[in-house]
Amino acid sequence: MWTDKQRGIRVSKEELLCKNACGYYGNPLWQGFCSKCWRERARSVGSPRQDTRPSTDKSPLTFSKFEEKKNSEKGRRINTVRKFFWGSPSTPKRQESSESYTNVLKAYQSLEPGDFTGFLKLLRSAPSQRLQSQCTAFLNTMEAYHDLKVQKQSDFVQDFYQSFAECFRGLPEAQVTCIMEHVEKLIMTRLHKWVFCHDSCDDEQKDLALQRRIRSFNWVTPQMLGVPFPDKKTEVTGDPFLPAITAIIEMDAKRAPQDKLACVSKCSQHVFEGLSGSSTEPANADDFLSGLIYVVLKANPPRLHSNIKYVIRFGLPHSLKAGESGYYFTNLSCAVAFIEKLDGPALNLSPEEFEGYMLRQHVPSEGNERLQVSSDTRLMLEDLKGRQEKVDQGVDALSMELHEWVQAVHSQLNEATVQLALVQKELTAQAELTQESSSPISGSITERSGQ
Repeated sequence: MWTDKQRGIRVSKEELLCKNACGYYGNPLWQGFCSKCWRERARSVGSPRQDTRPSTDKSPLTFSKFEEKKNSEKGRRINTVRKFFWGSPSTPKRQESSESYTNVLKAYQSLEPGDFTGFLKLLRSAPSQRLQSQCTAFLNTMEAYHDLKVQKQSDFVQDFYQSFAECFRGLPEAQVTCIMEHVEKLIMTRLHKWVFCHDSCDDEQKDLALQRRIRSFNWVTPQMLGVPFPDKKTEVTGDPFLPAITAIIEMDAKRAPQDKLACVSKCSQHVFEGLSGSSTEPANADDFLSGLIYVVLKANPPRLHSNIKYVIRFGLPHSLKAGESGYYFTNLSCAVAFIEKLDGPALNLSPEEFEGYMLRQHVPSEGNERLQVSSDTRLMLEDLKGRQEKVDQGVDALSMELHEWVQAVHSQLNEATVQLALVQKELTAQAELTQESSSPISGSITERSGQ
């Protein structure tokens, strides 16, 4: 299921899909079911109203009757939530007038995905007063009853999502999805401190156990997982999966489930980028899962189990059942399940080798190769340092030669200046002698002309 000696970790498409063959992604935490099938299965098992009497005609219950029973059970639960929070078992009143209701729908039609500020402005407007009151009443009641078991809180939140979405049944499905994403962010940002890692569950203990287990595998190398990694001939300035490691660590700082899913998607995209830069061949699904497992082992994200359970319990169902975010989240859950069951055969190691690595008695040969690469890099840096020192010495020698040349030029210039001064003195002296010698002759000529 999980491993292959040539390609490393493998998981088929059928293993990612729901066991009920509904077409949505399953999840190891839901025993292979999608969120919808898992909730319906859990409710049917735990429902006290379930008829356990054997059939008199010994014929199995038809699928239509099964669906009818499940829908009636779900409707009963939703009506219970509505009555609990809004004081009426019926749908929230819309007697304001069809015109005002139409105006509300038109206002929400222009809402853009990711425009949470715009959603808050619309929710606080006068036409949306009833919607705002519903959200406020739900939040206040959930905070007042924060001691309820976390699964009961999850059921209330999921039922609230469904009942609130019915208010926008006149809009296209894509627009309703956009609105509900804003609703989820508003609700869960407020409820995060009450429901995350709740006291009624053992999420904290499982977080510590998973963290210790991941820490015990710090010797696992990319080669053991079958991750395409740069070889010695490829120049590497750092770990190509470092951005993915940073993104998965950031998940714990987010409050809304969709923001945590965004971190998972960002991490997965960086994994694909790291794989594409590490190999000339395009990355496939097997390489991606191997790379994601490597990232989780290196990052050891804080409260990873609690974050995954939080998204499952309080995230919008459509975000987990299909689409890019659902695919990435399913692979993350598979990666965690793989780490929890990680053993020697999964890494193509014998039980003795695996035990030796776990006890720190052996060091992976790939680790020695990486150390050799580090040593070669250090030698290269030392060589570059020596070359730099030679260049610096050459620069100093050139500076000295230039300085000496400038001094020689100044010396020659001074000598030329002195010689020029001597020549000027000689010329001046000769001019004076010539003038003195010519003066008596001119005087005698003047006397003769007077006679």
